[in-house]
This record gives sequence, C-alpha cells and structure tokens, in this order.
Amino acid sequence: MTTAPATTATTPSAAEAAGPYQHYVYAYPHKSAYRQLPERPTLTSLWAAEDKSALSLYLHIPFCEVRCGFCNLFTRIGAPEGLTGAYLDALERQAGAVREALGEGEDIRFATAAFGGGTPTFLTAPELERVCDIAESRMGARLDAIPLSVEASPATATADRLAVLADRGATRLSLGVQSFVEAEARAAVRPQRRADVEAALARIREARIPVLNIDLIYGIDGQTEETWLHSLDAALAWAPEELYLYPLYVRPLTGLDRHRAASGPARDPAWDAQRLRLYRAGRDHLLARGYTQQSMRMFRRADAPPQGADDYACQTDGMIGLGCGARSYTSALHYSFDYAVGMHAIRGIIDDYVATEDFTRAEVGHRMDADEARRRHLLQSLLQAEGLAESDYQARFGQAPAEDFGSALDVLADRGWLAAADGRLRLTPEGLAHSDAVGPLLFSPAVRAAMAAYERK
Repeated sequence: MTTAPATTATTPSAAEAAGPYQHYVYAYPHKSAYRQLPERPTLTSLWAAEDKSALSLYLHIPFCEVRCGFCNLFTRIGAPEGLTGAYLDALERQAGAVREALGEGEDIRFATAAFGGGTPTFLTAPELERVCDIAESRMGARLDAIPLSVEASPATATADRLAVLADRGATRLSLGVQSFVEAEARAAVRPQRRADVEAALARIREARIPVLNIDLIYGIDGQTEETWLHSLDAALAWAPEELYLYPLYVRPLTGLDRHRAASGPARDPAWDAQRLRLYRAGRDHLLARGYTQQSMRMFRRADAPPQGADDYACQTDGMIGLGCGARSYTSALHYSFDYAVGMHAIRGIIDDYVATEDFTRAEVGHRMDADEARRRHLLQSLLQAEGLAESDYQARFGQAPAEDFGSALDVLADRGWLAAADGRLRLTPEGLAHSDAVGPLLFSPAVRAAMAAYERK
C-alpha cells in the first residue's frame, strides 16, 4: 500500500493474537476512555465556535423491561413508581440548559434525531409524546422534517406507542429480535415467544413507519448455520428495509459473563471460527436477496428509502446527547456523564442524573487533539463499505492518509483486508468481516491505555 512512516496503536502480531472479535467501534473513543474533567467546562464555551448548521440529536432512555444476557449498554431493568417521570423532568432541564448554551441564530439546525437506550418504548405513549415535545419545543428539532430513528423491543412495540412515534415523524423503527428461534433467545438470556415477535412486527408494519430495521445475533450457544438462516428467512418474510447482523460478545459484568462457561477464556478460536462462518453465511444470504452491505453489520434493501447518515458515520462532530447515557461531540471534546455496566452503579448514576439541577457544564469526557480527529475520521470511513475518499481526507487534514497512518494501512493491506482504487481506500470483503479487529488496530496508544486502566463498575 505505502511505505510512508506512520504510527499505529498496536503491533500486527498482537492484533493477530487477539482474534477477529475485539471491539465494536460504534464510537471512537469508547466511553471507557472518558475521565472526569477537573475544569468542568461550560457548555456555552464548548459550543461557541462549533458549526451548528447540521446537528444530530440523541435522546437516551435508560430503561428496559428485561436485560438481555449479552447487553452491556447503560440501562436498568424496570423503574420504580415515579422514576420515569422524574427522569423526563431531568431530561427537560438538561435540554433547556443545552439549548441555551447553543445560543441564538438561524444557523442552528438539527439534521437527524434518534431515541435510544435502553428501550425508548419502555415509556408509555404519553411519556413518548413528552420526549418528542422535549426534542421539538425545548431543542428546536423538527421531528416531522428530519430522519428520526427509534429503538424498540417486541414486548414494548405496542400499537399506542407506535402510533405516537408515527404521528410525530418517526422514519425508522429498529426492533431488537436477536433470534426467531426460542431456544436461542433463551440461550442469549432474552426469553421471548416467536408469536410475540411476529405480532410486534405486524404492528410496526401497520403503523407505516417507512423503515423497519431488525437486529439479529449470530454466535449464540446451540446456533447452527441452519437455524441462523432460519432466523434470517423469518426476518426477510417482513421485507425489512434494513437488517443488522451482530456477532455475540460476552462482555464483563453482563448476564452471559456471569453464567456462561465460555466467557472464561480471553479468546476461543473455535467460537471465532463459528462466528466468522455464520457471518459469511448471513452476508451471502442477504446479498443474494437484494440487500446491499453498508458495513460489517448493516445491510439495506436495495430499494429502501435513504435515511441520512448511517452507522459509524452518524457519530460525527455536532452530536447533542441528552440523557444520562448519551454522548455529545464537539470538535475538541467528547463528553457525557459517568459510565457503568453493573446494575448497582447504573442505578446510582441514574439517581444522580435525576437529582441534577445544573446541566450547564461537561462533567466526564475525552479531549480530541489533531491526531485523535484523524484516527476517528479514518475509522468512521474505513468501517463503512464505501470506504475513505483520499481527497476528502487530504482536504480536511492537509495531507494524505498514508502520511499519517502508512504503517497501519500497510498491515491491513498485507492481510488482504484493504485495497486502494479510484481514489478510495476500502476494506475488502474479508476486511469487512474483520472490522472488529480493524478498528482496534487504529486506536491511539493514549486511548488504548485509558481503556485498559478503566475501572469497571
């Protein structure tokens, strides 16, 4: 690829030893690299010089009816009486503070919005109305005029909730199914009946939300290629506009980590091989049925309506995150609230958030210097199937990608994971299959060290 000198975050031999499933890089750097900000900068100062003409808005709802065994997201099971209402009160206070910090002017516009979690549809229909009101009235986002994506579970995708979302402009509904095989769902500690999943899908289609996404997981105990393709075909029967295929991970402090013997070894080559085999079978199955591959995980029906920025690309500067598990991104700082996976710690953070009156300062975050900005742009681009336009990188950073990351790009090319053509750097099909190893190869030493030093809670 190139012989230009550049730095990389790890050695080829170390990356090879770690295997294909290291980190799902949906945001860089990961929140485990965030730390308390002793200066507690004001939001007004952080946003003063930022481009606010195409902001992204994310509202985080940290509640679920059940916590799946594989889940390491920031969420709690259930909510005692009054907690969801108190949480929305805090969300409204935060929205007011953030909107004031953005300042006034016609150049402040939102281009996309998303409600995630947790499970946003854990809230009642009136509470979802209130979330939409906060986004529109407090933040100034026109939900009926921009792409709005909402996450849901089969049990909470009820007709009244879906009606609210459809009426308020939702353009995409993402349903976490994981498997249509009940035994596999139980093995993933996500007990659900196939009939309930199908009923939820019928309600979503009846609500006429333009884009349906179905999440599925491969690598579950007892799963075979036959049962995996069975789940894919069950999903395809609903002609979803999008499908996300996730490899199963066993993360620390999750239910599977506590209960599954396979979580013991740092790496299981047989399990790696099984997941790669199932990934390839699923990929080929979808490509043969009119879907295009957008990233390792994301597949879109060829005739699906566009939804704006996808996947990694949505994690751009100009992200406004509201809620105790949401991230916000300026060009110089990524910030949020404290991060945890364990139930006890999550409940404490939620309680602290609900009690907060002053949301005018950033509390926890990671400073983004010029090197981190380059890495992030490279990661976001390479992990998409369309790859990195070298001219875009040159225009943004003043030099070619090879001048900054030549040795790392050489490693990827030598493995057959990266190719250059028509002015773009793209992962090959095998490179896309190894996206969860490609990403960590490009982490900076500082981020890698911060993640390693993070004290889990």
